[in-house]
Amino acid sequence: MSYFRVMIARLFAVGLFISFGAQAQKIEIGGGVGGMLYKGDVSPALNPQFYRPAANVFFRYNATRSFSIRGGLAIGGIRGDDQASGDPLQQARNYSFRTRVSEATIDLEYNFLNYVPQRNVLNWTPYVFAGFGLSSYRNTVFRGRALPSFPLGIGIKYEIKRPWSIGFEFGTRFSNNDYIDGLGERTFGVNNFNKLAQGNPALKDSYTYTALTVSYTFYKIVCP
Repeated sequence: MSYFRVMIARLFAVGLFISFGAQAQKIEIGGGVGGMLYKGDVSPALNPQFYRPAANVFFRYNATRSFSIRGGLAIGGIRGDDQASGDPLQQARNYSFRTRVSEATIDLEYNFLNYVPQRNVLNWTPYVFAGFGLSSYRNTVFRGRALPSFPLGIGIKYEIKRPWSIGFEFGTRFSNNDYIDGLGERTFGVNNFNKLAQGNPALKDSYTYTALTVSYTFYKIVCP
């Protein structure tokens, strides 16, 4: 009877390890470095001179060859300055800001090409992604309040040598607020009666994140 129990325990352990191995090739971790760029009242168009460094880490679950789910954390900075604008009203306002950004996002990715876990296969694909996030902003106006953001972007990834991949990604974080730059008629309960220093409530702030990424995919099956 004891021998039978030992055999059942061993078979259960083998099944558990094989199950983990089968899922392992779907699990990917990585990180990236790049920069953030602001768009809003102070900079209505993307201005490369305001590009600030940023970095991120992520966990990706490759559910199928076409679809992946990714969760990520990133930190960086954004800035803007009215003096860089040719608009006389902006120059008269003479407003500038620096904001530190921390974000947590979850995205759904779609791969245009098959990204298959097989040896001697040239794995690369462009992809698009969209999702939901929370971004925390810290500047002279407010500190540490997390607000919703909506990531949307494109990227490309290439498996240089299994299990390592590299990639390049460009995405925009759209917000539903006008306070990333600290401008607004009401900034978290604080009245701003200076009309010149108010932002356009119809123009919501956003920022982009561009990154070079490196990731590791767990392909190996662990044997008991």
